Amino acid sequence: MAGIAEIALSGAPIAGGALLGVLAGNKRPPDIRALVKQDMELLEMLPPEQVERRAELQRVIDIRIDDMIAAVDKQRSMLEVAASYRGNWRDIVVFICAILFTIIWWNVSHSRANWTIMFVLMIVVSVAAGVYAGRGILRAVQTYAKGRHAEHGQ
Repeated sequence: MAGIAEIALSGAPIAGGALLGVLAGNKRPPDIRALVKQDMELLEMLPPEQVERRAELQRVIDIRIDDMIAAVDKQRSMLEVAASYRGNWRDIVVFICAILFTIIWWNVSHSRANWTIMFVLMIVVSVAAGVYAGRGILRAVQTYAKGRHAEHGQ
């Protein structure tokens, strides 16, 4: 039974990361449109003589509509930022950290049940981080070269 427990404990970091990724991907925000629709139906059902309640419910509907508009604007600005991302020093730092952690993991006892899985995973992560870092460095060099070329061309 000690072997099964060791395998379970050794897979915990990988399983935890995968579970966190699944959880983050499945988290859904509340459906504001459905809430507004329900509130509007409720507003229609309230008798006209309940002026204060109708006014408060209308205020809540207005707030939710404003929140929905703000969310669309924020999403649009986030998409613009994501589309304009070109890579920078953080990619290089992630690459260096991934390489260092891979080197550290190499020095961990190879008899651990999860050693091979984690080592292969760290190599994959290091390669992915290296691609992003290399892409950022290449773009920076190209931008620098274009700037130098424009200076000498004038």
